[in-house]
Amino acid sequence: MEPSHEVKKAFFALVANGVRAAPLWDNKLQCFVGMLTITDFINILHRYWQSPLVEIYELEEHKIEDCREELLKYSNHTLISITPDSSLFDAIYSLLKYKIHRLPVIDPESGNVLHILTHKRILKFLHIFGTMIPKPRYLQKRIEEVDIGTFKQIATVRETDTVYDALAIFVQRRVSALPVVNEEGKIKALYSRFDVINLAAQKNYNNLNMTMQEAISSRACCVDGVLKCYPHETLETIIDRIAKAEVHRLVLVDKDDVVGGIVSLSDLLQALVLTPAEISRRAQPLKTNWDTNNE
Repeated sequence: MEPSHEVKKAFFALVANGVRAAPLWDNKLQCFVGMLTITDFINILHRYWQSPLVEIYELEEHKIEDCREELLKYSNHTLISITPDSSLFDAIYSLLKYKIHRLPVIDPESGNVLHILTHKRILKFLHIFGTMIPKPRYLQKRIEEVDIGTFKQIATVRETDTVYDALAIFVQRRVSALPVVNEEGKIKALYSRFDVINLAAQKNYNNLNMTMQEAISSRACCVDGVLKCYPHETLETIIDRIAKAEVHRLVLVDKDDVVGGIVSLSDLLQALVLTPAEISRRAQPLKTNWDTNNE
């Protein structure tokens, strides 16, 4: 996509192609200058909905370059990429260090984007490749025994809260999905950044006062339940479940379905690759909550 494209058309293009991000090409510089992501869409909706000066319908005319110029004040959207000669370890390190969900593989000679690497694809490869080598003993440890995942100050949203409330949490807490809970704190659904793109698909970005219950029921695709995990389950079981389901996270619950934590793809890659290489979260502050990466 080009920065001169309209915001509305750009995000409709993401929806139409079933993708969560697209490289931004600058005609003047003749190179890729960043990634347009769902995070951009969320930040734009959140900013302009609360602004008394700009009506949300004006997104029909806004250009990507105009909105991103303002958004760049609050975040770093420098394009992070690797070359085809980079190692898989380099890719994982870059994804976690720079808190990104998509890592372009760019040909240094042509400047073309050859591939887009994600946590999901890498974990899937490691899961398949792992069947060919002896399994480390720590995979048999229960999730309650290991420091993998986030179990404190979990960001959640209630069924009665509005979509705008959810957007505010996405922006302020920099999380990529929110467990939707009832009054007892029991998990009822999961609302992710990717779900927000449905507002563009359904042209509902003027209706941010709808409740989370309404937003979930109107999702374009049917989502069957919430993939969960339990404190007594082993790390190997959790990796198998998340890899086979091809999801970004599991919600840790107790026997009553009360939310107790989140185990994400980035948590698992950290545990499988960086921690054994003695690159810890303390030495390398990779994230502030369970999935701070752009989605």
